[in-house]
Amino acid sequence: MIIYKTAEEIAIMREAAQIVSRTLGKIAEVIEPGITCSELDRLAEEYILSQNAIPGFKGLYGCPSTLLISINEQVVHGLPTERKIQDGDIVSVDCGAIYKGFYGDHAYTFAIGDISEEARQLLKVTEECLYLGIDQARAGNRIEDIGWAIQTHAEKHGYGVVRDLVGHGLGRKMHEDPQVPNYGRRGRGKKIQNGLTIAIEPMINVGTERVEMLDDKWTIVTADGKPSAHFEHDVAVVDGEPVILSTFDYIHEALSKK
Repeated sequence: MIIYKTAEEIAIMREAAQIVSRTLGKIAEVIEPGITCSELDRLAEEYILSQNAIPGFKGLYGCPSTLLISINEQVVHGLPTERKIQDGDIVSVDCGAIYKGFYGDHAYTFAIGDISEEARQLLKVTEECLYLGIDQARAGNRIEDIGWAIQTHAEKHGYGVVRDLVGHGLGRKMHEDPQVPNYGRRGRGKKIQNGLTIAIEPMINVGTERVEMLDDKWTIVTADGKPSAHFEHDVAVVDGEPVILSTFDYIHEALSKK
């Protein structure tokens, strides 16, 4: 069942999303070759707690961390370890926070140092996919219109669109109805209405769409070992239009100073 949100609830969700946005901005300030994933995780947890919020991932489904950090061929759900980030890596950082009972949840894939042209193009196209999907989140459209836009753009560039993991409704729970696939047929799925709040999160691979789970039972990797990218925003439908509750502005501001 889809839980549509009131204007007051959406306002709180915006605050939750913005806490996540600022957290990712803090990550952007320090992410560089040599820093460990566990260091980033500790920084994120400290910042979220300082904002009178609670880490949204930690403890959820048994997750042991505040961040999920996925590097290169890792698609999503990478657990932070003492692994050091290296020049040339692409690093997806996914973060969640609970504020006044509502979740914020979004992600950004960072380019570390001198990345390959293949990786640079993947990041560009995946972020474009995100905004093309968001543009379809309009009252009167259908849920699969979002995935159709993402899939069409990704496959135009020869990329694989992950099928086994999808975006989702968001609210008092991290995962609410409806599921929001990154693929689909135009005009199919639940009709989009005002008050819908969803996390749109294209996961796009250079090669095959197929993925596998590592022995840690968390980290998802591409089946062919080729790079993957992941970008995510929280979106509400207000007055028929998509409104992005999260922002990458804090990330872009931090990166511009480096």
